[in-house]
Amino acid sequence: MNPQTPSGRARPLPPEERRAALITATLALITEHGVKVTTRQIAEAAGVAEGTIFRVFPHKDGLVRVAVETALDPAPLLDELAALDLETPLPERLTALAAILQRRLTSIFNLLHSVGMHGPPESSPGRPTGTGKLHPPDEEIHQAVVRVLEPDADRFRYPLPEVARLLRLLTFAGSHPRITDNEPLSPEMIAAVLLDGVRQPEPADPDRPARPDRATEPDGAAEPDRAAPGSGRHADHNRPDRP
Repeated sequence: MNPQTPSGRARPLPPEERRAALITATLALITEHGVKVTTRQIAEAAGVAEGTIFRVFPHKDGLVRVAVETALDPAPLLDELAALDLETPLPERLTALAAILQRRLTSIFNLLHSVGMHGPPESSPGRPTGTGKLHPPDEEIHQAVVRVLEPDADRFRYPLPEVARLLRLLTFAGSHPRITDNEPLSPEMIAAVLLDGVRQPEPADPDRPARPDRATEPDGAAEPDRAAPGSGRHADHNRPDRP
C-alpha cells in the first residue's frame, strides 16, 4: 500500500515506483478476476488515484498487456537457476530444477488463462521467431538449465543440450492442466522419469546369468533367425514366431 501523508492523502510515488505498483496490483487482480478487473480495483490495490493509471498507461488493456509481459520476464527464473547448488546429487538437483521450471510454467498458464490468451504475446520474450529460432531470453533459460546439468554430463546418454530440451518438454507437458487433466506430475516424478524411465529395475541375482535381449529356446539356446546350413532344418514361414 502507498503510505499516507499526515493529512491522510496518499504520498505521491516516483514514476517508476508508481508504474511498478500498478503492474504488481494488476497481476494479482487479473489472476482472480481476469480481464473484467476494473481500473478502480487496480487503483485501490496499488494505493493510487484511479486517474493516475491513465497518466501512466493509455488504457486498461495496455496496462494488462504490460503486466503479462512483465510476468513473462525470465530474469527471476534465471536468478533461481543460478542459485542452485551444483554439488547437490543429481536426482535432488534435477528435482529442484524441475520444481523451479514447473512453478514458472504454472504461473504463466494460470495468467494466460485468466486473460483469455492461448499463448504469449507476439512481442514477449521467449516466443519463437519467424525463423523457428528462439529469442535470446529463451536461449538464456536453455543454457542456464544446461549449466545446472553440466557437472554430470558424463552420466547422460545424450548431449547436454538435448537432455535440457527433454527436461523442459517433459516439465511443460507434465504441468499443463489440459495435458495432465489437472493432475500435474510432481517434480520428483519428472526427475525420475527423465533419469530412469518407467521400467521397474529387475532385482539382481548373482546366481542367474544375464538374460539375453532375444527370446530363447526352452533349453536356453537362442533361437536362430533361420535354419543353419546342413542342419536339415528349414525355415517355416507359415509358422508364427514364438513369443
